[in-house]
Amino acid sequence: MLTRKHSIDGKHEFSPAAGLFATLDADAAMKLAMVAGDVTLVLDDAGTILDASFDPRDFPNFSNVIGSNWIDIVTEDSRHKVMEMLAAARRGEVQPWREVNHPTRDGEVPIRYSVLSINGGEHRIAFGRDLREAGRLQQRLLQVQQALERDYLRMRQLEARYRMLFERSSEAVIIVEAASLRIREANPAAHAMFGARAASLPGKKLLSVLDSHSRDAMQALVGSALVSDNVSPVSLRLSKGGREVQASVSGFTQDRGQFLLLRLVAQSDASQPSGAPVNELIDRMPDAFVVANSNLEIVSANSAFVEMVQASSEESLRGRHLSETIGRPGIDLDLIEGQIDQHGAARNVSTVLRVGRDLEGEAVELSAVRTGGEEPFYAFVIRAIGRRMHDVPTHSGEELPRSVEQLTDLVGRMSLKDIVRESTDLIERLCIEAALSYTSDNRASAAEILGLSRQSLYSKLHRYGLGNLTGDAE
Repeated sequence: MLTRKHSIDGKHEFSPAAGLFATLDADAAMKLAMVAGDVTLVLDDAGTILDASFDPRDFPNFSNVIGSNWIDIVTEDSRHKVMEMLAAARRGEVQPWREVNHPTRDGEVPIRYSVLSINGGEHRIAFGRDLREAGRLQQRLLQVQQALERDYLRMRQLEARYRMLFERSSEAVIIVEAASLRIREANPAAHAMFGARAASLPGKKLLSVLDSHSRDAMQALVGSALVSDNVSPVSLRLSKGGREVQASVSGFTQDRGQFLLLRLVAQSDASQPSGAPVNELIDRMPDAFVVANSNLEIVSANSAFVEMVQASSEESLRGRHLSETIGRPGIDLDLIEGQIDQHGAARNVSTVLRVGRDLEGEAVELSAVRTGGEEPFYAFVIRAIGRRMHDVPTHSGEELPRSVEQLTDLVGRMSLKDIVRESTDLIERLCIEAALSYTSDNRASAAEILGLSRQSLYSKLHRYGLGNLTGDAE
């Protein structure tokens, strides 16, 4: 939109320096006209282009405009603008800048022109300014604005979803300012638990709705949540009705401020969940028991598993991926899932359990099943088998597998190279035993049918501990 700033009307005129313009010679006036616009056209009274000044690198299509009529080198919708500017120049008026488009093979070139009459009205000078860079900037600005609007819409949609989850959650949830312990937000379940009217909790101090004997415990819980991500829940008593609740706190930062997410569960609900006898039995099992969600993140675990991974509590394990403690990363759990997909369950899978930064881990045996549905859960039973590892052959070769079953049981405990070496020794020993049995323990005959020298056979007998090595039963 054109405004007064695009015209000379109302602008402050030159006063002390006005006389300088009368001293301009032809060369200075020509240079002034050239620098006044990106394109400068000299026109006669009919609008024919007599001369032109432009940069051929920026305006390659203007090379042949001299001799053409100005109205013929613009687009059809710009011709009336050219006619209006020429008519105003004949009347001695200076029109505001007008945007005119020039057609080219690469598209339209927008140029903003202003026309000035010279030489007693016999000629005109059209000063043009290239608008392509401004157009590109406007396009980029429009794209940025559209991107911001899309991001804003996406954030609003996410906010609406989380707000719905917050409002409809059956668990009491409160957001608290960490510095002042003032309640910022509370969902309907929290209002119901505290026996408060709807929307009455925000603005209150958290400690004011707790029993006086529970306030120190709440302060300690808040302090722990601000310095650690794994904080065990504590039992609190509400001031209204004296109801016992179990509180869990997580800290987060937003808008350069620290906040706390407080989740409350009635003590009766926490201590008497559905299936309580089953849960009690599982917790007392000597073998480790773990339940994980479809992403293999821990949902619950019994005391044996907590002790096995040397964790502080079950709560500190919730949300952690099983690959942090069970199996070799990217191998064992994928194999276990494959067995469940194929057979419905994984039975007695040999793997390792890693604690902390221990890369080798402790040998364990694992069985697993999975529930059905779109969001399945996994149940794992894990038992340590370190007490049975004396049956597994060592790399020194002093003890060898006695069967193919024992040999395949080495998968996951030894490298393929070591397993191949063990299998070679197993086959060699079995062949020697068969030869000795076939020849009634005649070592000379056994060496002959095996294609070995007698000395080589004695060496292998000594290696595998076969037969009576003190004499020769030829």
